[in-house]
Amino acid sequence: MRSPDAEAPVSAGAGRARLVGTLAWLVGLSLGAGLVATQNLGDLTAAIAVAGWSIALVGLAHLGTLLADTLGWRALLAGPQRPPLESMVVKRWIGASINGLLPVAQIGGEFVRARLLARAGVAGPIAGASVVVDLTAGLVTQVAFMVLGLVLYLGQRQAGAGWLLHLAGALAPFCALLIGFGFAQRRGLFLRLARFLERATRGRTWQGLVGSAAALDREIVARYDDRPRLSLCASWRFLGWLWGSVEIWLAFWLLGHPIGPVEAVVLESLGQALRSAGFALPGGLGAQEGGIVAGALVLGIAPDLALAVALIKRARELAYGVPGLVAWSLTGLASRRA
Repeated sequence: MRSPDAEAPVSAGAGRARLVGTLAWLVGLSLGAGLVATQNLGDLTAAIAVAGWSIALVGLAHLGTLLADTLGWRALLAGPQRPPLESMVVKRWIGASINGLLPVAQIGGEFVRARLLARAGVAGPIAGASVVVDLTAGLVTQVAFMVLGLVLYLGQRQAGAGWLLHLAGALAPFCALLIGFGFAQRRGLFLRLARFLERATRGRTWQGLVGSAAALDREIVARYDDRPRLSLCASWRFLGWLWGSVEIWLAFWLLGHPIGPVEAVVLESLGQALRSAGFALPGGLGAQEGGIVAGALVLGIAPDLALAVALIKRARELAYGVPGLVAWSLTGLASRRA
């Protein structure tokens, strides 16, 4: 049995985590409420009322993103270590629901889907490596998608080479960080981290972890070395980002104000960029909506209409996320905070 002294730090840590989570929710809700308050509420509700129940089509369209992201993840697994597609779609859905609705810095769902994959019979190091490499591929392709959106916007505005140079300068540090993260993974990042922790704790806490970390390290490197599978993963992940633009386009069309594919890509890329920047907020609450509204302003689209689209996307996320959290609780992992 644990002593009260041992349980006290755990309870204090859990209390701080709950406090941080509550604050993150409050900040996100405040940002969202602030955006709504700046618009004409009557125009906002009238715009959404135009679409009516056909808004559900946006939810159906999101299945394309979910499928593309799952296929990208599944591409990193081979042979007997590759579960059925429908099984991996459920795991991806649960992970995305956790990232979208809980204050887990938008990465807690990645740990859960690795655990779910391991429970499905995939070796732990392989399950963990597939999630790590898939997450990295998602970040890299998101940058590519952001670049595409900005280039399309600048091209539409016939911006000169100076704008492209500014764009390259702004993105260079972030790209360098991503390249460095990928390089560190290939050079044994997780193995070195485990060995450092073992030395720091004199082996008491981390006894046996180096072996697992070494296996994880080998599997990560193996997936980076398998260029065909890595390229297929990245292609599917990029398609997943691009398909999000279809949701934007469809939402505007349902509201009776159709836009072009270029505008849809620009709005989606800005929304996802600010959502990632607001990673500490549950699901980027308030940040994603702000990105879409900001993009609408520079494109000359009415901000109340853009906010209506952003709220439709948020409603779709709730419609997917709440059942996803219920499904997670049924796995038994939620009670153990896996």
